[in-house]
Formats: sequence, C-alpha cells, structure tokens
Amino acid sequence: MMQIPHELEGFQVDDAIARMLGRPQLWWQTLGYFVRAFADWPQRWQESRCAATDERRAVHALRSAAANVGAHDLADAARQLEQSLSGSAADEHGLAALRIHLLAAFTLAWENAATAWAHSGAALPE
Repeated sequence: MMQIPHELEGFQVDDAIARMLGRPQLWWQTLGYFVRAFADWPQRWQESRCAATDERRAVHALRSAAANVGAHDLADAARQLEQSLSGSAADEHGLAALRIHLLAAFTLAWENAATAWAHSGAALPE
C-alpha cells in the first residue's frame, strides 16, 4: 500500500480519506485521476471563457474534483468564482481577481498532487 501524505500543502488528506469511508487506496485513485484529468485544465478553462455557461461548467468540474481529493483552498477558490459567474451583475474587475486567485490555487494544488503521485510510484489511471 502506498504511504499517505498526511502533510500535503493545500490538501486536507485525512478529511478526504474519511469521506471515502477511510479507504486510502480510493483517495490515491482519485488523486491520480485528478492529476491526469486536470493536467490541461488551465488551457481548457481559458478556451471556455468565451461563454459564461461554459466557464461555469469548467469551474464547477474543478471545484468538485478538488473537493473530492481534499484540495480545500482550490475548491473554495473555484466556488467563489462559480458563484460570481452565476450572479446577474458580474463585475469584470472582480472576476479578473477571482480568476487570478483560482489559477494560483490550481497551480499549487495540481503541482503538489502531481508530485505526491510521482513519489507514489504508481502509474496514472487511464
């Protein structure tokens, strides 16, 4: 069994495992999926920004995946942007700041997840 990184910056690993009924292997599988499926997320997100509905969908998918693996800061940043995009009077300056914050949170979480996955020695899921 792979060693669980109880100290992973930006993640609440123990909480995520507890939500997965205490199954660390399920957390590792979910983390591997997150690393693989979201590797190109910044590019897909950028492309989605031409339509508010598409951007909300992309941000929602990231928020859900981040919450699943315990990336609490990333999930919160995505939630904030998702809520602002859903508002009737979206402030472009405010949205720009939330997008910058989300990209920074994504970069930190994804890089930490990818590093943890690489140290696990497992192959990424298909």
